[in-house]
This record gives sequence, C-alpha cells and structure tokens, in this order.
Amino acid sequence: MSAIEKSFAAGYAYLSAWTDLLDQINVFPVTDGDTGTNLRISLAPLRSSDGNVRNTRTLLAHCATGNSGNIAAAFFREFCQAKSSCELAETTAAGREMAWQAIASPCAGTMLTVFDKLASTLASVTEPENLYSSLNPELQKAVHTTSEILPELKEAGVVDSGALAMYLYFDGFFRNLTGQKDDPVSIIDIFAGKLAVSSSFQPENTNDYCVDVTLQVEDKETTTRNSIAELGESAVILQDKSTMKVHLHTPDPRRLRNQLDSFGDVSDWSHEKINQQTGKQQVEAGKEAVLHIVTDAAGSITRKMARDHGITLLDSHIIAGDNSRPESLYSPDQIYPLMRKGIKITTAQSSTLERHQHYQSICRQFGRSLYLCVGSAFTGNYAAAAAWKKEYDPQNFFTVLDTGAASGRLALIALLTAGHSKFVNSSEEVIEFARKSITECKEYVFIDQLKYLVAGGRITRTRGFFGNLLNIKPVISPTENEVRKIAVVHSRNGQLEFALKKINNSFQKSTASPLIMLQYTDNEKWVGDTVQSQIRALLPKAEILLTPLSLTSGVHMGPGTWSIAFTRLHLT
Repeated sequence: MSAIEKSFAAGYAYLSAWTDLLDQINVFPVTDGDTGTNLRISLAPLRSSDGNVRNTRTLLAHCATGNSGNIAAAFFREFCQAKSSCELAETTAAGREMAWQAIASPCAGTMLTVFDKLASTLASVTEPENLYSSLNPELQKAVHTTSEILPELKEAGVVDSGALAMYLYFDGFFRNLTGQKDDPVSIIDIFAGKLAVSSSFQPENTNDYCVDVTLQVEDKETTTRNSIAELGESAVILQDKSTMKVHLHTPDPRRLRNQLDSFGDVSDWSHEKINQQTGKQQVEAGKEAVLHIVTDAAGSITRKMARDHGITLLDSHIIAGDNSRPESLYSPDQIYPLMRKGIKITTAQSSTLERHQHYQSICRQFGRSLYLCVGSAFTGNYAAAAAWKKEYDPQNFFTVLDTGAASGRLALIALLTAGHSKFVNSSEEVIEFARKSITECKEYVFIDQLKYLVAGGRITRTRGFFGNLLNIKPVISPTENEVRKIAVVHSRNGQLEFALKKINNSFQKSTASPLIMLQYTDNEKWVGDTVQSQIRALLPKAEILLTPLSLTSGVHMGPGTWSIAFTRLHLT
C-alpha cells in the first residue's frame, strides 16, 4: 500500500473513532443523530485499498448513505484519485466543486466550508514541510465558524457535525502523509464548549423519511436532475454516466417511489423514518467518574442498547461482496438472506490504527474506562488493547479485562457492569463486579447447519458433510479457553428441550427471577414466540431480553442459529 493509500485509511481511522460524538451533536439539517454513523458507512471504501481507483469511486457512490454520506462521497470520489501529494490540490479542488454541485440547496457552515478551506489552503502552500502546520489551524477555524454561520448550530451551542468529521478525517490523513510524530491536541480541547447540545435547544419537528436510492436514467440533462431534486428536501444527487445516486427527505416514500419511476429504473431503494434525537452525554476533558464501560460488538448488544446503557461498542467489520462496514451498522436482514443464497460473507478485524484511535478517543471523552474484551480465544482484541495500554496509557485510564466470552454472555457481562457502575464509588468495585459477572454468566449456542462453519474453516468439509447428512445440530458454549461442544441434538425441538432443561436445572424454583438473553439470527419469530413463551411459562418472573445474535457470531455459525445466555445477577 502506497503512502497516500495509507493516509486515506488513516483519515478513516481518525473519523471512525469519534462516530458516537458526531452523532450526538448532529443538529443540521435535521437532528437525526446519524452523521457520524452515515459517514462511517459511506467512507468505509477508504479504509483499505487495492489500488484500483475506479473501484473505490464506484464503492463510494454505492455505499453513500444519508445527507452527510452522499455529500462526502461526492468530494472523496474526486479526492481519492490523487496518486501523490503533488496531485492533492487538484483533486481537492475537483472534489470541492462536485460536493457543492451535488447539493440542490448548498449552504456554508457545513462540511462544504471545510472543503472550501482545504482547497484554498492547499492551493497556497508551496513548501511540503509546511503543509500540516499551515493546514491544520485553518481547518480548525473553518469548523469553529460553522456555529456562527448557521442559526441552528448557534442555538444548539455546537459546531457542525459533518464539518467536524471532515476535520478529523483530514487531520488523520495529513498527519500520516507528512509523518507527524507528536501527540495531536484532542478535539475535546480544540472545540471545548461546542461539543454538547444545549439542554434548551428544541429542534423543529419533522415527519419526513430519509430516502437513498440508485436510479438508472437515460436523460442526463440538468433539467432531469433539477426535477428530481424538487421531489423532496435536503436533496443530494451524485451522477456517474447514466447512474444517479439520490438522497431525499420526504413525508411520503411511496409517492416518491412512484414519481422516481417516471425518470428511470429504481434500484437499491431504502427509506427510514427520521428519528430526531440529540446527544445525551456531556463531554468533558479529563472527567473523573466511575469507569465508563467499553465492549466489543461481538457481544450481542445493539447500538441502541449500548446508547441506552452508556456503553461504547468497538466493531469488527463484516464484508459482504464488495461492501464492508462495521458490524453493528449492519442489520440481520441485510446479511442472512445473502448467506442462504450462498454468497460468501466474512469478518475482518479493525486495523491497528483504528483500534488505537478508538482507545485514545474513549479515554479523552470519558476518562477512566473499563474495556470488557471479547475472549482472547476468539480474536486478538485483548492483546491489541493490552499492548496499546502498556505503551500509551501512563495515567492508567484504560483497564482491559479478557472476559473469555462472546455473543450473549459478553452482552450480559457488559450490561450488568454498566448498570453496577452507576451505584458504586470506586473503580475497584466495578472491576470486581465485572469479574463476578464473568463467572456468573453462562451461555448455550444452538447451531442449525454445519455448512457455515465449514465455509469459515471452523470444521473440516468431511465433518460438515456427515454432520449435515445426519442432521446434527451441535450445542456449543464459548468459554475462556475455547468453544466447547456441549451436546448434539437433531431438531429444533431438541434444541428447545435442551435449553429448557438447562434453565430448569439452573433455576429450579418457579419463583426465581434470572436475567436471560435470547438471541436470534433470521429466526426472530420462532425465538420470540416459541422459545420465549416456553421459558416464560417455566420462569414467570424472569427478565428476558430479545436481541439479534452478534453478527460476528452469526456470520461464522450461520442462519438458523440461536442462543440463550443467563445469570442470577440482575440489571440495575
């Protein structure tokens, strides 16, 4: 990978580490709390490169989602064509132009302002050794001005989320490209007082949906583009030959779909109700508190659950065809139908730089933190975090525990510890409770078909062939040192009987009130209706959580898999 390709990836790592904060301060054009998330999805093609610029440009258009993601894609489709630092001024100018043109009603005070400043500064810097020192302060100023340009930002007391995201990206990009070795000043300090939405801010209500669609058009005239833009609000349109990638806000997606049909063939349609929200967490540099909880998305915790419980999730990546995105930003119905069709889905760990940026971001946002890491028998996450801590954490802000767990067991450990941390006064008490949770939480995973373990290399083809022939459905339990095969059953009813027996043996009195997490892949209805009702009949006082199985686990074990994790401990 060339120096500039490494810099593209470095920029992505810097941005992705602050996704949650970017979501929290997302105010303009609507307070939908997804700017960071959408940019993390949209710019994922930049995190790794095969040197094929044409392919990267295509993927950027394909992956672009949301208002911010589509605007950024318009810029980076040009910016990524630079093959050396000498070409950056030219590709930046082209990207800036395309970003402005992509928006039906562009305005300053957004990421466009950062693109403007980047283009003008690169055009004026003549000495390469002065590039970073000249550029970084100018980009900081550009972000600061957004809160004065847009009334919504001024009222909310924040800088623009998309502009800050671009600052983070370019800080990482140019630090890597110019070989900066010093520790960068945290954005917590640079933008102090502008990273938390004012409690008095009241956003305007909206009933709109956010629509992303790809449109094949024969008429490529500007009038066609303008006509499409008039069909909704916040229109962003990327055009590449006869393909248009369209982003719109509309109160009536069905009507919009019918209208777009008159312009060409519609594909890759998606629409989602705009969920208005502003960030709840206040960000303070060096904040002293009982430990902030961090865990891996390999635990079966959704992003909403993590947000509700004040937990930070660290992602691996799911790769489906040419698409790669953080696992917690995929949904089960995007993955399992592809697997059933025989399409290969794989997982990949985040890069070392991505991990390090996330650890650093967590410590700067929350101060002392506890990382409840997925078992080291399954990934290298624990080793990576422990190595970073040894070299970069002299203040001992970051505590790392190898839980020996994954999926639902890891989720329960994290949820219980996050709840407990709100009611104690010392970090030692939180860590001790986490260790207790690791011991107390149990899990059984029920695999439906062995062919997915074969495809992932977890078992041999011969074992998989005879296992499927005999309709073997193994029951496994992730432990500290390995994944143990506990039993073999031959039907879904056999799986349910095994689960009920284990639950009954663990909680023999009907008055018991354990905490149970049921996890599903593409079998939510059966798990939610049949399994949950049977457990409820057995233990009427149990607290039962129903959630998707982590996609890291689901991709390896396949559709039809389900799991049950449980403990005597209770959420607080």
